[in-house]
Amino acid sequence: MPALTKSSSVILVCVFLIIVLASGYKILSHNYKSIEEKKTIENKFLQTQLQLKEQELKFLKMQIHPHFLFNTLNTLYGFTLKKSDTAPDMILKLSNLLDYILYQVDKPSVLLKNEILHIHDYISLEKMRFQESLQVNFIKNLYNDTIQIPPMLLLPFIENAFKHGTQIDGVLQIDIDLKTTEDFLIFHIKNTSKQATTTKKGIGLENIQKRLEMLYKNQANLSIKPEANQFIIDLKIPLKNG
Repeated sequence: MPALTKSSSVILVCVFLIIVLASGYKILSHNYKSIEEKKTIENKFLQTQLQLKEQELKFLKMQIHPHFLFNTLNTLYGFTLKKSDTAPDMILKLSNLLDYILYQVDKPSVLLKNEILHIHDYISLEKMRFQESLQVNFIKNLYNDTIQIPPMLLLPFIENAFKHGTQIDGVLQIDIDLKTTEDFLIFHIKNTSKQATTTKKGIGLENIQKRLEMLYKNQANLSIKPEANQFIIDLKIPLKNG
């Protein structure tokens, strides 16, 4: 053997290097496994959070659906008792709303123009109920026809205006202004009201706020302003491009 390899110091250094390399490999391997396990735990945690968020959203939707449907059926029931000639038209519009509520609402998003069509159906139903004591102005200015939003996002605000609105001088006045830009949806609704707050049972604005927070976090701006003889709601949300 070469004389160098017979030196105890050289042998010691070699052994030390082998130990260092083996230990380094062991530590790196352990750290890699730890990172992978941490990522797995984080992914499971995020997945659990997502599932909880989805369940909460479903819960909010479950509250919206029967509440919305119950009020509409009550309106239809009143017309059938009177044997009104408008009842068949009401049933047709209600059928369209039912299809939207039961089947389309589970989709993550729908075309804004479809939501608007169902808003018109709902307003038509309420006009049949209120007759001459209702005045609704609905102004729309859409950036394009391909904009998508979460289903049943605007309808609860419309229903809230009818449910908690108050006739003043024999007329319930509701003004709706819907505008979209390339990046935002801006929604304004105002109804005559003598109530400072909406305290009756139902879905309520509180649950609508929760849904907005879950969908948009701090990117949604919702303003609720009870004023003298009117109740005003302003909503601004970002639109997803593509």
